[in-house]
Amino acid sequence: MPNITVLDQNTINKIAAGEVIERPASVVKELLENAIDAKATAVTVEIKEGGTSFIRVTDNGCGIPKEEVPLAFLRHSTSKIKSVEDLFTVSSLGFRGEALASIASVSQVELITKTSIGLTGTRYQIDGGEEKTLEEIGAPEGTTFIARNLFFNTPARKKFLKTPMTEGAHVAELVEKLALSHPEVSIRFIQNNQNKLHTSGNHNLKDIVYTVFGREIASNLLEVSVKKPDISVEGYIGKPVIARGNRNYENYFINGRYIKSTVICRAIEEAYKPFMMQHKYPFTMLHFTIDPETLDVNVHPTKMELRFRDGEMVYHMVYQAVASALAHKELIPEVELVKRTEDSRLSMSGKKHEPAPEPFEKNRLMAMQQQSAAKEYTTPPTITEGFQKRLIPSPSQFSQNIQPEIVREPDELSANWLKPQASTNKANSLEALPEALPETLPEPPIQPEEKPKQMDLFDGKLLEPKARSMHKLIGQLFDTYWLVEFNEQLYIIDQHAAHEKVLYEKTMATLKTREYTSQLINPPIILTLNRNEEVLLNQHLKYFTEMGFEIEPFGGREYAVRGVPANLFSIAKKELLIEMIDGLSEDTAVSNPDVIYEKIASMSCKGAVKGNNRLSFAEANELIDQLLGLENPYACPHGRPTIISMSKYELEKKFKRIV
Repeated sequence: MPNITVLDQNTINKIAAGEVIERPASVVKELLENAIDAKATAVTVEIKEGGTSFIRVTDNGCGIPKEEVPLAFLRHSTSKIKSVEDLFTVSSLGFRGEALASIASVSQVELITKTSIGLTGTRYQIDGGEEKTLEEIGAPEGTTFIARNLFFNTPARKKFLKTPMTEGAHVAELVEKLALSHPEVSIRFIQNNQNKLHTSGNHNLKDIVYTVFGREIASNLLEVSVKKPDISVEGYIGKPVIARGNRNYENYFINGRYIKSTVICRAIEEAYKPFMMQHKYPFTMLHFTIDPETLDVNVHPTKMELRFRDGEMVYHMVYQAVASALAHKELIPEVELVKRTEDSRLSMSGKKHEPAPEPFEKNRLMAMQQQSAAKEYTTPPTITEGFQKRLIPSPSQFSQNIQPEIVREPDELSANWLKPQASTNKANSLEALPEALPETLPEPPIQPEEKPKQMDLFDGKLLEPKARSMHKLIGQLFDTYWLVEFNEQLYIIDQHAAHEKVLYEKTMATLKTREYTSQLINPPIILTLNRNEEVLLNQHLKYFTEMGFEIEPFGGREYAVRGVPANLFSIAKKELLIEMIDGLSEDTAVSNPDVIYEKIASMSCKGAVKGNNRLSFAEANELIDQLLGLENPYACPHGRPTIISMSKYELEKKFKRIV
């Protein structure tokens, strides 16, 4: 049997470093968090070769006194806590006292620091955990931490690092998250001598969202702001139109710390379910302020996880905050026939140019230019010539070609020219009328180009009860879609998605009001369940009963379904009931059963009118009335849109009425 021995300190440090320092991003995380804890208002992070060869973090924080510098690199030395009781009230980002010791044990470290009261700074070097130099040096206030040759003394671990590009991407992602978690700190990120990120530190979270994620995300945000005695949340959530296929855009911070929480994640996604397709995830940027005494942050070495004293309270608070921000918004997506960016796309020379006109339009423009090129007429213009002069722009207008013009209809102009005159005086006769007109008419006022936008809550809502009488039902397209004209918008309604939404809302309403009715089945549906399914069914039996199901034991592991909800009578089959039970999970929240929500959506889909089914105008009107009467009619239970819109601008642009 091997003898038991005590490991030497160098080995202990390297083992500890393995728990904290996984890659260059881990080093940057610890150093950047230390800078923020030091009350820095500006921090610069610089890396080379993905951080494997060079990492430098410079801040303007409080600095470290000279006599405390060597202590900072000892394990379990920290200025954040003093006793075990402080673990339950800690508000700093770091507190374990392992970061600097772990970094120094696997890299070559140089530290330059100066406090506000110190006359000089301090330079300290430590390689692989061994102290090299400690000396005075001239330095600005703050701290500069340099780590070179990461894992130089543990080559086996270095082999597991990815390419410099991949490691650099991890560092960039980390810096972005810390910048988003602290908008009051100006953070600059430099990679291989190139500036990749620079935030202003002006406390404006939306500015940082724009800098990190771009214009599309920043222009589709909804503000969230809820304050309660022990917990508050502020920030932004994204409209469903910017949903993604993974959870990478779900960001939330607690007391300035970026964390992952199944409670918060589940609450956010539950609130988004009525608005989003399955397997799509929202964009969130939420800052939580929670009483530290209600948190346990000492859960994981990387401090990415924590525990709540009252997780259910946090769940409901987050759910209500997100759901309230999404409610009362008309989230009807607007489609475009032509990308508007094409109107101002850049040529290879960098200059803007207009889209090429159609062939028939080229001929028309050429003819108009030739006619308008004549400087004067040798004979008085006829009525027709005068009419043409009213239509044809001057050559200068063609040469400038700056603003798009709306082509005027000839019928309106003809009516003005050919209107009978009240007087028979020769001066007012038709022959003299063209001569009385100026040779060149003033240019019509430039019409500002309409800027299409998603319809706003207060901008003539489609879903207002008073607007229903102004809807113009045009007809059915492809036996699936209904076209409605309203407020210079064309709305397209998917009859299947609309009907399944109506069915779903009706079923949910019966659950809330307990006004459900059951339809008896004879003979009953017999279900044979395995042990796990039987446990789950009994655990959630009351929810089935509330929906209108009547289920009772039938001997052994068989159960008899003798009644089903009346409005689901035609689709309640054995296979569907088994599918509902299979979807149950033991961790389903008692107060918010996920599976009931999802399976009702599935049942509604099966009972809804399908596409390629012709409806009468009366049936379509009734369906639209029921849809518009819902609290959230914008998406079906699976998250697909029920309504999309197309602006008059888009149609006129496609038909070249706006050029």
